[in-house]
Amino acid sequence: MRSISVPRFTVFSEAHVLRNVFFLFIITTLFYAMGAMLRLVQELSLFWPLNAVMAAIFARYVWLNRLHYYAICYGAMLLFDVMTTQWGFASLIINASNMVFIVMVAQLVMRDKRQAGSEPEPINALRLFYYCLISAIFCALLGALGSVGIDRQSFMPLLADWFSEQFSTGVLILPCVMTLTLPHEIARIRWQQLLPVLTLALSMLAAIAIGGAGSLTFPLPALIWCALRYPLPVTSALTLITGASEIILVANGIINLAVSGPLQTAQLFSTRLGIASLAISPVIVSTTVAAINNLVRQVSLRADFDFLTRVYSRSGLYEALKNQPANTSQHLTVMLLDIDFFKSVNDNYGHECGDYVLAAFARQVYDTVGGQGLVARMGGEEFVVAAKTRDPLDGYHLAEKIRQRVEANVFQWRQLPLRVTVSIGTGSGTLGSNENIDVFNELLVEADEYLYRAKKAGRNKTCAKSLAEEGIFNTVVS
Repeated sequence: MRSISVPRFTVFSEAHVLRNVFFLFIITTLFYAMGAMLRLVQELSLFWPLNAVMAAIFARYVWLNRLHYYAICYGAMLLFDVMTTQWGFASLIINASNMVFIVMVAQLVMRDKRQAGSEPEPINALRLFYYCLISAIFCALLGALGSVGIDRQSFMPLLADWFSEQFSTGVLILPCVMTLTLPHEIARIRWQQLLPVLTLALSMLAAIAIGGAGSLTFPLPALIWCALRYPLPVTSALTLITGASEIILVANGIINLAVSGPLQTAQLFSTRLGIASLAISPVIVSTTVAAINNLVRQVSLRADFDFLTRVYSRSGLYEALKNQPANTSQHLTVMLLDIDFFKSVNDNYGHECGDYVLAAFARQVYDTVGGQGLVARMGGEEFVVAAKTRDPLDGYHLAEKIRQRVEANVFQWRQLPLRVTVSIGTGSGTLGSNENIDVFNELLVEADEYLYRAKKAGRNKTCAKSLAEEGIFNTVVS
């Protein structure tokens, strides 16, 4: 599968105040104009994306939450109204209600971040649902109050319209903007990957063709499928497109919910709330799947790596070997390492010191081997190295390099110098036609035998088959 690299560009930067001001002004004006164009004759607004978009931006970039940045956003709204409306003082109140939604959502999300103590997952979908609900109530109260008299509308219909619009657009847009990321590369898409999207499109067509209140739920199974198959940003974007399309289609009578008459304000209110409630379901599923996948990765990481020494565990080593590409001409050297008289370290200095020595020893072995091989802790003070080498002599020299570096190193424990040595047994062979793990297991048995010989010969030695006789008899090389 071929992929195309995508250059990365960051719109907002903590170090570039003027750039932040410029883009905040442009984005605010752009989405304000978009919302203005979507207004219906009998409604204050049909679909108002500005508040949710700006709330997501302020929530996503914590350092944007400064008074002067909020002022730029508010000023851009007022300037647009001065140029396009005759609202006068009402514009101050209406746009203040917009800022109420923006500030409340941003502050509630940042409160979650502070309580987490670190950067959390992109969103908590269920909390975001409630944050939009609370913020929409306060925004609607102030917005409806400021809108009384515009187009001869009364307070209660305006309150219902403001609340349903703010809540629905918030639930639809916030997850999308807060999780939006540009891919590092664009991979070629296979048609099978598009099946959930195609099913979603067909469900929308069915909703248009059949109509009725139940038609609003037709896309839900397809959205759940998308949540299971696609990452969270893609699912959030598809949910936004679907929910916004349904609101617009219902408001314009393309999806006919009330065949006996035209769509009334109460029906639009109900439609918006229903779509918002449905839309949160795939987002919750997607965030749950993302959390489960992250947990699986963490569990897998803990299973594959030894917690103390940060090298592979035994099971992790086997997984790594399994994933290594097969190469029949590749020579493999397996080294079994055992720290000499390690028990005396624990007895004389304590287990905390022993853990420190194990971790430092593992790091030294890892640094010596580098990219030439894999390092794992087999248990206790025993380690194994599986290294790609040119021949048995090359493998022996690498083992000796490890032994000599360990012998020369001085471990510092609470200002006390400590020295340890290591005994090493090696097994060498070629991968051939067998699986990597089968070859490794055979060589591990050989390395274990020569580790025993190294200990018997006095420790702090490397033991291997005689390179001169090529396995006819055994010798210890030190």
